[in-house]
Amino acid sequence: MKFSSGDEFLKWPQKAITIIGMSGVGKTTLANMARQNDWFTYNVDYRIGTRYMGEHIVDNFKRQAMKIPLLADLLRSDSIYISSNITFDNLAPLSTYLGKPGNPDKGGISFDEYRHRQAQHKKAEIAALTDIPHFIQRAHDIYDYDNFFCDTGGSLCEVINFDDSDDPVLKTLTDHTMIVYIKGSSVHTQTLVKRFSKAPKPMYYLPEFLEQKWAEYKTINKISNDDDVDPDDFIVWGFEQLLHDRMPRYERIANEHGYTIDMEDVPGLKTDKDFLSLLAKTIDAQ
Repeated sequence: MKFSSGDEFLKWPQKAITIIGMSGVGKTTLANMARQNDWFTYNVDYRIGTRYMGEHIVDNFKRQAMKIPLLADLLRSDSIYISSNITFDNLAPLSTYLGKPGNPDKGGISFDEYRHRQAQHKKAEIAALTDIPHFIQRAHDIYDYDNFFCDTGGSLCEVINFDDSDDPVLKTLTDHTMIVYIKGSSVHTQTLVKRFSKAPKPMYYLPEFLEQKWAEYKTINKISNDDDVDPDDFIVWGFEQLLHDRMPRYERIANEHGYTIDMEDVPGLKTDKDFLSLLAKTIDAQ
């Protein structure tokens, strides 16, 4: 959804904005600000972790519990209940399920299992993104929200087929929302990597990119056996590789279908009026 001027955008009666960009650039910061200013906030990763992958997540918890005799007996007799307490601010259950490939003694899972869970995530992310029109309508009809804010995961650009003019994800976003890309910079790359290493978020790689980087990492570190890979080191290294690989694709989405704001602009936005003013100026400038 594009606008001829910032003024036309400001007069848009029921605003629906989708924020895209890498994990760590400020999407969730803006989502929290929007929620505090009476916007309905839709978190794609939360939807994935509750509606589409919730059963996978809980089953994984149960598998771990079954390794402990006391918990195994209690589970079999339905004496305990295990659930995921995923929230907008805590996506750890989803991140934990997706896991990290490598040495099982260091918390890693097999590369084959990692690829399997990646495929599950792709399917779930596409479903969660194409649910957006339903939630825009639901937010208005049930909760009487005029404005809708979509906080996407960092892997949105991985589930779009740029060669398909009718790609369901891109069509959903452009038909029903205004797309805003938060652009990071090379200066912030190491900052984002450090943030990620302290609090990993759900990660999805294109299958061919994952295969390439897995082989490359093992070559660089002179590793022949998958189980010798340090899962924590690989996942952080892989995130940095994704930073560089995703930026051109996010820029393409923004250039063709939306608008771009800088990562540095986010911390100064205190209210939705600040946010809307910035977007209006961005529309006029672009």
